[in-house]
Amino acid sequence: MSSSFTNVTVLGTGVLGAQIAFQAASHGFEVTAYDIDDRALATATERLDDLVEVYEAEAPGVTRAAAAARASITLTTDLAQAAEHADLVIEAIPEVLSIKQETYRRLSELLPERTVLATNSSTLLPSDLADATGRPDRFLALHFANQVWKYNTAEVMGTAQTDPAVFDRVVEFAGEIGMVAIPIHKEKAGYVLNSLLVPFLNAAAGLAAFGYAEPADVDKVWRIGTGAPLGPFQIYDVIGLMTPYNILSHGDETDQQIAAWLKERYIDQGKLGIASGEGFYAYPSPDQSSPDQQTTEKKG
Repeated sequence: MSSSFTNVTVLGTGVLGAQIAFQAASHGFEVTAYDIDDRALATATERLDDLVEVYEAEAPGVTRAAAAARASITLTTDLAQAAEHADLVIEAIPEVLSIKQETYRRLSELLPERTVLATNSSTLLPSDLADATGRPDRFLALHFANQVWKYNTAEVMGTAQTDPAVFDRVVEFAGEIGMVAIPIHKEKAGYVLNSLLVPFLNAAAGLAAFGYAEPADVDKVWRIGTGAPLGPFQIYDVIGLMTPYNILSHGDETDQQIAAWLKERYIDQGKLGIASGEGFYAYPSPDQSSPDQQTTEKKG
């Protein structure tokens, strides 16, 4: 079976949006990547260019060579152009409900009837967005983990209105671009990955934000105590701090206090994670996946 998608449009060219676009292009799909202005596209150009070297080093066996994949991606600030030939649209814009809903309302007037819509939202339920799409039967969630060429799961979650045949096509598409598809049987905020990851990261941030321990020491405890390759603040840097900040900003009072700490101590200082060269750690190069770990760490 084939998903029968040919032309893929990615809305949003942030860290993960750029990766999704590159991953699809590297497996032979024709990809258009949309963002709101020329400044965003200039940043996207740098992100995509940087991914050429990453894919050459870390993603063997793709259908299309990295340089050719990069060259095949069309960048645009014209939403109508992005929508015109799309078989599948993957939305990866900021985790703000009103922004997503307004984008879908605009899209609904531009898309071909056949087009399937998928949100990469980390925490919002697809049913929160379905009505705004104008095609709830052809809408669902398709959630990727950061560094998609390496952490290659794609969680697929529909709503009660999603056509089962559309769900199956998106599961098939995920496999076609090198992902391990994880079907989610009913709606769950956070899917599987973030249902586990977000409380873990929030707990770590609370330890640092409220003065219990330094981020590096929290990471050290986690790595030594569990054998995990990365601590929570190293994971924050991989994800990038803006997405966790947006999620925390809409949480309860404690979450908002942690969000304010992230903003003041890191985001306002330009420390956004690996993509900016510094987050909780400083990185020699933007594509480094984690800071050097102490080789002397041992379990006690």
